[in-house]
Amino acid sequence: MPGTLITVEEILRRLAAGETPEEVLAAHPRLTPEGLRAALLYAAETLGAEVYYPVPDKVA
Repeated sequence: MPGTLITVEEILRRLAAGETPEEVLAAHPRLTPEGLRAALLYAAETLGAEVYYPVPDKVA
């Protein structure tokens, strides 16, 4: 069905732009409140799992 896919990125962008969760859900009727929360949890876990490796100072 066309127009039914919404990515996690799009959800985050819409919320960051000031849309409320209710507005996001209204714009995407097949998206459920549980799906919206799952997208946010996925984003948080993905960012939390990033590993940063320090870059050593140059050796003179």
